[in-house]
Amino acid sequence: MTEALAMEKLAGVFRQFDTRADFRAALPFGNGHIHDTYKAIADQGGATTAFTLQRLNTRVFKRPETVMANITLITRHLGVRLAAEGAADATRRALQVVPTRAGEPFLREPDGVCWRLYVFVDQAFTVDRVEHAADAHAAALAFGRFQRLLADLPGGSLIETIPGFHDTRGRYAALKRAVAADPLGRAAGVRPEIEFALARESLADVLPPLAARGDLPIRVTHNDTKVNNVLLDERTREGICVIDLDTCMPGLSLFDFGDMVRAGTNTAAEDATDTASVSSRADIFEALANGFLRGAGCLTEAEIAHLPFAGIVMTLECGVRFLTDYLEGDLYFRSSRPGQNLDRCRGQFALVLSQEKQYATFQGIVARAVASVHEPHPAPE
Repeated sequence: MTEALAMEKLAGVFRQFDTRADFRAALPFGNGHIHDTYKAIADQGGATTAFTLQRLNTRVFKRPETVMANITLITRHLGVRLAAEGAADATRRALQVVPTRAGEPFLREPDGVCWRLYVFVDQAFTVDRVEHAADAHAAALAFGRFQRLLADLPGGSLIETIPGFHDTRGRYAALKRAVAADPLGRAAGVRPEIEFALARESLADVLPPLAARGDLPIRVTHNDTKVNNVLLDERTREGICVIDLDTCMPGLSLFDFGDMVRAGTNTAAEDATDTASVSSRADIFEALANGFLRGAGCLTEAEIAHLPFAGIVMTLECGVRFLTDYLEGDLYFRSSRPGQNLDRCRGQFALVLSQEKQYATFQGIVARAVASVHEPHPAPE
């Protein structure tokens, strides 16, 4: 498709949304790996305005109608809550879904291709990796605020778009099946990794009983709490808007905090080949705990007590998933070189070890964060 034809196609898609604006151009935007994203420029009453136009990956999200039903419910609720609180820049603090001219939350073309449109959040940026504690604090504060603002939206009102996504027991069952089947004969070469995982299998059974008793309430969870899923303000570097809401569904707040720890505290790249370089940064954990607790303000005693454990179990679960995929032939996680998923697995397990060694330190950090959560607390340098 030539550039001119591509632009004509994007213009045609854009015009099917109720923007009340005239399309001018659209350029590829961001570095996401799931959807095709464009920044659409339009003229609205003589002023230039922008929108985020996305072609949905329906191979990954096979039921876009359920994904968009969740996103519409969440973003509307966030908008109402922010307006009620008189939040500054309220329209920049929650994604705004632009409906189609037919009033639908997304566009499904006759050939099955699906598109959605958001109002573009201007003067904001993302960082792909935590380098400074201040950015970790800003992201965690935003994710915590996300929890607080949605606390009165029952998690059960959302659709579970990916059943069993954080079912750690189910992930172990899949690993055992992969070990038993061993379709590529790889199990013999990863016995230490298999034994590492199985030695910690009991961790899969810690959170479910607490959730069943209600000590860990079902909440609206994001389920992909990497730092680059928070927009930072260009002027203040404050975390202003949580994005990438495709995996939002009912879950535990510990899923979100634990994944922040897993992704944010690692000193090495996720697929580092040298596990000696892998450790969990205590200063980043402290920034995450302070930010999340300050932003959420609605966590139960059991949720708070299990924040250090959440990092371990979410990291372990991710490592188990990488190991399972390696045994099955790298069918799920995209890899760019042989053995990459095994390196990812080893990196996650090394991170588990680091968190286990620092567990008492992390508990102390959480205790101090709880004690100071109601006091003025500047973001770390």
